[in-house]
Amino acid sequence: MSDSSHVVSVLQKEKVIPDVVPADFIPTIFFTIVWPDGKEATLGNFLTREDTLEEPRIHVIHMPSVEASTASYTLVMTDPDAPSRADPKYRQFRHWVVRKTFHLKLCFKSLTILQITGLRIPPVTESSLVVKTQPSTTPYRPPGPPPGTFLLFEEPESGFVVPPGAPEYGIALEERRSWNAVDFGNRYGLKLVGVNLFLVQAD
Repeated sequence: MSDSSHVVSVLQKEKVIPDVVPADFIPTIFFTIVWPDGKEATLGNFLTREDTLEEPRIHVIHMPSVEASTASYTLVMTDPDAPSRADPKYRQFRHWVVRKTFHLKLCFKSLTILQITGLRIPPVTESSLVVKTQPSTTPYRPPGPPPGTFLLFEEPESGFVVPPGAPEYGIALEERRSWNAVDFGNRYGLKLVGVNLFLVQAD
């Protein structure tokens, strides 16, 4: 099974496909999310809410080309079943939107999916860090019991602007509810290139 096929299989198992991501999605960039204490989101692992209280950083594991590494990206974090899987009345809850992130390196070695989600996680280094170049459009809010799902979008070469008053600037609890990450991407011409997730372990 290829890396992409394995990612898709996990997303289907956790119902990220089709609840959040279109059924025809094929990832081209693999990335991990790393919190200050070193805990990582590695495609379906369990973390506690305490593990994820502070804003994390983005690290790239694999990029398909030099061109991809010079592009800018938008990362969003959403919960697909707010407030819970048993009662998903608000559907997606917007936890984080950060635009204009740039990658530091021009190329990466391809890694097998076992290194991403199995026995050995690739070492995270500063060379794999994605730089945040401006304040978050939506400030980071830690997740609750549903899975924390991260979507990475490649931005158009011409860039894009989230206009004043757009929903993504809303930071109150009720303003973050009933959002849709893919609709947001489509609205601004963004291309979905990667997805990662973690499961929140109950206290």
